[in-house]
Amino acid sequence: MKIGDLRQRLLKDILIFDGGFGSELYRKNFFVNTSYDDLCLSAPAPVTAIHQAYAEAGAEVLTTNTYNANALALQQFGIADRTKKINQAAVAIARKAAAGKPEILIAGSIGPAKAKTAAAIAEQAEILRDSGADFLIFESISSMEELASAVNAFPGEIPCVTSFVLNDDALLSDGGTFEDILAQLANAPYAPDAIGINCGNGPETTLNALEKIIRKSDYPVITQPGSGIPRSVDNRFMQMTTPEYFTTYSMRYLNLGARGLGGCCGITPEHIADMVRSLKPLAAGAAKEMPAVEVKDVEELEPVELAKKSSFGEKLAAGKFVKLIELTPPKGFDLTATVEKAKICAAAGVDAINIPDGPRASCRISQIITAIEIQEKAGIETIIHCCARDRNLISLQSMILGCMAKKLNNILYITGDPPKLGDYPFSSGVFDVDSIGMVKLQNRLNRGIDAGGMPLGNGVQTAIVAGVGADPNAIDMQREYRRLEEKIAAGAEFIITQPVFDPPTLLKFLREVRKNFGVPVIAGVWPFASYRNALFMKNEVPGVIVPEWIMEAMEKAGDKEAQKAEGIRIARTILEEIRPEINGVATSAPFGNVHTALSIF
Repeated sequence: MKIGDLRQRLLKDILIFDGGFGSELYRKNFFVNTSYDDLCLSAPAPVTAIHQAYAEAGAEVLTTNTYNANALALQQFGIADRTKKINQAAVAIARKAAAGKPEILIAGSIGPAKAKTAAAIAEQAEILRDSGADFLIFESISSMEELASAVNAFPGEIPCVTSFVLNDDALLSDGGTFEDILAQLANAPYAPDAIGINCGNGPETTLNALEKIIRKSDYPVITQPGSGIPRSVDNRFMQMTTPEYFTTYSMRYLNLGARGLGGCCGITPEHIADMVRSLKPLAAGAAKEMPAVEVKDVEELEPVELAKKSSFGEKLAAGKFVKLIELTPPKGFDLTATVEKAKICAAAGVDAINIPDGPRASCRISQIITAIEIQEKAGIETIIHCCARDRNLISLQSMILGCMAKKLNNILYITGDPPKLGDYPFSSGVFDVDSIGMVKLQNRLNRGIDAGGMPLGNGVQTAIVAGVGADPNAIDMQREYRRLEEKIAAGAEFIITQPVFDPPTLLKFLREVRKNFGVPVIAGVWPFASYRNALFMKNEVPGVIVPEWIMEAMEKAGDKEAQKAEGIRIARTILEEIRPEINGVATSAPFGNVHTALSIF
């Protein structure tokens, strides 16, 4: 590759990097008294196997096993004379592992170096370039001194990446700021094609740093967090970075604007495979709108008024405060318990039951069947969720027409979780359209015209109250407001927010919505059932931010019953603060306990 080629590829498409290499060698019983770099010569088979595992997982960049393959580092093992052979072998092994996959790039890995070792890494950089690496990545730079050594080692004639270890405030260990980094790069002999954030204290720290730097630079950004430091849970230390946890954060990096995604120490091929299965469909399905279809000689009907579509629509139109409770369909087919819970909600004055559509990409009984049973046997309206993951345009239209036939007139349209976030990683995500496209489809059906531009029939039209989701916690709020504007322009009639546990964040969001859109907003306010429940929401659920004061309050509450009471108290406090600014509240029954959900009212 030539200088600039890597940059263009990153700008054109998301590039998936591999994960940790040293940690994988350690898992293969090579201990720390071994030169891991020399294994390219002395034990090439396990090195090859690791590269192949990452390639099979879907990595598009394989990083050579040369992190410490410079002469000074190798001298500690008495093998400095093997520097050239080790680097050559490392590139050859990675290239062999990528055989048959021409889309895979080989990155020459170079670890950090201070001034006294700068000449050694400059020598290594030239060897890796001449050995056939596609680009070089100077990893784990943690100080301005190490950055100076890296930029002075750029050999020319090959793209280079500088990757940094940043703390939560996006600072280097010596206090160097991102502005300092940019100034140093501006004076480099050759400009890097991209910059990165790698290793550090885990995915959350990488997210905090990325949020602070992403808008400050024109360089494409690559994120490669390590697995981080184990956390204390009930006096046990646990490694929280499971593949799903890692994927959840990678989705956030992608939404924020990262162009390269991978991992570092402790991130395995299983992590990368999980990420690939989720991110690739998500990236491919992003912003897929309704296809433009010319409508000829078809009279568009005037949509039914909001107040006449449903009881829920009537309450929204009248400005009444609505209360919604979410009930997740069961995994089996016995709906008796679900209907009984809905009856309790109806008796308590709840306005409608929210019914998710395969939440977390899980397989449950149809939300439509669940809604029919609830409406017919519990006597309370439902709002069914419909996600783009599982249905193409034909199936979506069939579903909406079926809903009209059974008087399910309230639908919340969401894009949906990618399949790999659930139990069926081998399943395909459809994503013919995103949530914006689905609302456009609904708006067209409400006017009596299908997706193909054909009339539904003589005077036939749907009368669905179309809602959308919104995330007041979004990392990129400009993007969130832009998409919300597009959803409302498409025909959305109400908004339900992600669960919000920080009132100032929601109130700021509400001010923007009221100023620009004027659509009813129903806030998600959920009670925590326990400290462990709060920890799960904080770490595992995309788009949810739980402030530290809540985590501390839940942890200090005492036993499980006390934690449950504290969760209810916190939810009530949040609702009291935001109630004057919202049109309703949507809560969830933690672990199916509707009494806990009702208690926040």
